[in-house]
Amino acid sequence: MRTRVCITIDTEFSIGGAFSNAARTPVAEPLVWCEVGGQSQGLGFMLDTFGRYGVQATFFVETLQRNYFKHDPMRAIARQIHDQGHEVQLHSHPCWTMFQRDDWREVASKGRPKDNYHSRDIDDSAALIQQGIDTFADWGLPRPQVFRSGNMHHDDALYQALAKAGIPYASNVAVAIFDCGDAQYRLYSGQHERHGVREFPVLTFADWALGSKQHIKSLTIAGSSFAETRRLLEQARAAGIPLVVILTHPFEYVQNRDLAFSQTRTNSQTQRRLVQLCAFLHENRDRFDGCGLATAANAIPATSSVSASASASAGNILLKGALRHTVPRMAAQVAYHKYGRWLLSRKHGPYTRPT
Repeated sequence: MRTRVCITIDTEFSIGGAFSNAARTPVAEPLVWCEVGGQSQGLGFMLDTFGRYGVQATFFVETLQRNYFKHDPMRAIARQIHDQGHEVQLHSHPCWTMFQRDDWREVASKGRPKDNYHSRDIDDSAALIQQGIDTFADWGLPRPQVFRSGNMHHDDALYQALAKAGIPYASNVAVAIFDCGDAQYRLYSGQHERHGVREFPVLTFADWALGSKQHIKSLTIAGSSFAETRRLLEQARAAGIPLVVILTHPFEYVQNRDLAFSQTRTNSQTQRRLVQLCAFLHENRDRFDGCGLATAANAIPATSSVSASASASAGNILLKGALRHTVPRMAAQVAYHKYGRWLLSRKHGPYTRPT
């Protein structure tokens, strides 16, 4: 059986500093299309790359932004993704509910609005999830089967809310990004059932270890070299892990220095990694299947999932990176970041940190 590889893309708009600065407003399409010189280096680049190599991706599309963007710009984006054969699944950032209030600027100025599904009431979470389900129906899209929370925030109550809302699958866990403190959600790989919902965590691995100390990292396109990703895919296949989840965002394929995404340049480093990954999946399609998350979940028997009471070693493998990959990746990322900042400064003038 082929190892399924699910490239998942959180597709969302940005508050754009509006909660802390009255002169700023939320940002919609520029955060997704990421145009440089009139060409999309974000979503457009990704769709072209997936199409070239025959990879089906999963786009987690955020819906609560409709509380602010009344002209609904995400509708056309979600429809285009779906029409090109990719999965469109549900993503949700609760901070957008602040715009339901007429006095949102005044309230936000007194403290940053909460943007979490952690420590949230079950019924409240279920209502937010239902809003997303209703939005998909309004957009003419299939009912979402998979949910991903904003910021990867989660707790046991969220899975009860997902079960209540009728969502069968989730990908909320990325231990190196957010650890809720509950050992039953310290999930590194594989699939795990919680309250009848099957969780497929973003792969988390140990990218380096010195003596008894080790550092864990969740697998992303922007944060991992292709050499690291290829090693982990081969390890996952050898270990019998049926599905590997990788995380990315459209805005990671450009370098920018302003909240409005008006000062950008192509991020060739991240783009090259995505191309290399997709080419690898295409060349090794007899062993790996680059497919959507719901497609993979529907094909994997639920009986192989790991219950909350099972031991951490059963179906929850922490894969190991190699220092020979980690060190060059870290050096290359620092160097490329500085190089990009220098080029943007030459074009747009000295950098001033947004406030």
